[in-house]
Amino acid sequence: MRRIHPDIQDDPDIALAYAYPEGRPWLRVNMVASADGATWVDGRSGGLSSRGDRRIFGVLRGMADVIVAGAATVRAEGYGAVEPRESWRALRAGRPPAPPLAVVTRSLDLDLDGPLFHGAVSRTIVLTCEAAPRERRKAAAELADVVVAGDTGVDLQAAVRELHARGLTRLLCEGGPRLNAQLAAAGLLDELCLTISPMLVGGGAARVLNGEPSRVGLGLDHVLEEDGVLFCRYTRGADA
Repeated sequence: MRRIHPDIQDDPDIALAYAYPEGRPWLRVNMVASADGATWVDGRSGGLSSRGDRRIFGVLRGMADVIVAGAATVRAEGYGAVEPRESWRALRAGRPPAPPLAVVTRSLDLDLDGPLFHGAVSRTIVLTCEAAPRERRKAAAELADVVVAGDTGVDLQAAVRELHARGLTRLLCEGGPRLNAQLAAAGLLDELCLTISPMLVGGGAARVLNGEPSRVGLGLDHVLEEDGVLFCRYTRGADA
């Protein structure tokens, strides 16, 4: 892997390249897309990934206080509990060996018997709303930390405040596109880590943001490259 912007450097330190800013909460979105903007192939993102993408994906997870994902992404990608990695030991000094997963869901349509809720090093968090089925909320609360934020839908600003109150201020969102759009529209997105895969997909795959309109100005911090795959880090301006 090499950095090609803002300068040329071979084998950059990935953790340093993606270091969180000090002294403030931060929400980054990490996504992979084809050259024509598709975020999945046959319903999943794996067909767009690469060895370098998976390496950066792992480092970003290790650096985060909490991983946030929408319920549709959790179901489509077959999420389980986040497992500790030996390579995270230095990244997570003074913190639990693996970050918890926080799932955003209005309906609580989740497999409560699945690996997401059993055997996790850090207890899974469920971000939901008052309109969620009461019995499902009760069942989920036996297995996870349930946070009720909002009435008829999940209030993302309130949900993020609840995560911050738990000391989870370095947020890594892994989508999906609808949740990304909601975060951007709510003014919560600070950073986009976008892997651009050198392929064309076409069809009806969603874009990185799919849903609510928003306009967020971003600056390009760096571009890394490996085997024709581009790894772009965009951050929102301090005055945004």
